[in-house]
Amino acid sequence: MLNATDDMGGASEQSRGLDTEHATAQHAAVTSLSDRSHPSVNHAAPASGADVDTRPASSEARFTGKWSWLLLAIVAAGAATWYFTRDPAPAVPTATADTAPLQLATVDLAVAEPRVLSRVLPLSGSLAPVVQATVKSRVGGEIQQLTVREGQDVREGDVIARIDTRNLQAQYDRERAAVDKARADLELATLNREKNRVLLAQRYISQNTFEQTESVYAGSVASVELAEATARVAKINLDDAVVRAPFAGTIARRLVQPGETVASDSAIVTLVDLRELLLEAAIPATEIPAVSIGQAAHFKVGGFGQRPFEGEVQRISPTTNDGSRAITLYVAVPNPDRALKGGMFAQGELVLSSGSPVLSIPAAAVKYESAVPVVYTLAGDRIRRQQVTLGLQNEGNAFVEVRAGLNAGDRVIIADIGDRKPGSLAVVLANR
Repeated sequence: MLNATDDMGGASEQSRGLDTEHATAQHAAVTSLSDRSHPSVNHAAPASGADVDTRPASSEARFTGKWSWLLLAIVAAGAATWYFTRDPAPAVPTATADTAPLQLATVDLAVAEPRVLSRVLPLSGSLAPVVQATVKSRVGGEIQQLTVREGQDVREGDVIARIDTRNLQAQYDRERAAVDKARADLELATLNREKNRVLLAQRYISQNTFEQTESVYAGSVASVELAEATARVAKINLDDAVVRAPFAGTIARRLVQPGETVASDSAIVTLVDLRELLLEAAIPATEIPAVSIGQAAHFKVGGFGQRPFEGEVQRISPTTNDGSRAITLYVAVPNPDRALKGGMFAQGELVLSSGSPVLSIPAAAVKYESAVPVVYTLAGDRIRRQQVTLGLQNEGNAFVEVRAGLNAGDRVIIADIGDRKPGSLAVVLANR
């Protein structure tokens, strides 16, 4: 039992000895660090076998921790400075649609070069038949027959309407009878004149009596002529009761109906000839010096899609329109198939005289960015953006004059380049 106790006491002493040695070593390490930080402070080593006070060691540990954190902060600040000031690593290019060259066909490009452009003047107006008429009755009476309707074609001389002719026929018959009477009187006067001439030669009557016979004869001749003229008038009135087409055309309006009574000079129908129309268009008076008879006009009419129509200047009004400074042009428009109708509205261009060649490009190559005209050119294998100043535009708007921004020989891109930016690559595929 004693031995066991001794063994336990020995073990306890041995443990305390180890604790003392551990404390001593810890104190020595702290002292060494303190000496490096504060050389003027002297630390005495504890006596052998003496108890070690751990409170100074704890204070020194806290002091040492502060310095450790400060060193760590300095190291972290240096690392951050190096990270943010280092050269960035080059990005690895990736093959995307944005970096792929734009592929263009030869038809997608055009060359800026001098061309002769025909200047055009916008014009618009209504179409009207050159030949049109309101057919009227020349005599009064009841409409017995009306043979036509709107849209019907007629030839020259075709019957349009018939008016009651009973009164007119009676008048004509009366006048014919008057002619017969006048001719009978003329025959009697002629017979008396011949007899009295013989009697005068034999001196059976006086000269005065013969002259009276001559006067009766002359009156009879005049009466016949008057009766015949009156009869012709009656015949004309009778013929005028039948209303006929004065020219070949189309009935535009029917203004009366059968059974109505019309007076002389009453409108019966409206007749138009659609084979030639007239376009009346007003243009600024300042453009008149460039306009001349015979100049060509091209226009389109609503309802006919892109079908082109042509005409030429036939007349120019000698005065400006009231209330404006515009002058009316009259453009003759051939219409052999009669597709165009009177009253249709036409919009087009008048082709003015051509000038000398000017630098021009296709109008399709011009893009408008914020209302500013620009073109995209191909310089080598790079797309370039170029602002331009435009001038005249030719007939049909196919080409436009470039007054500034391009040189002769520059290649312009007609096709849409999408989202490509100036400086992007582009290749031309000749066999595309």
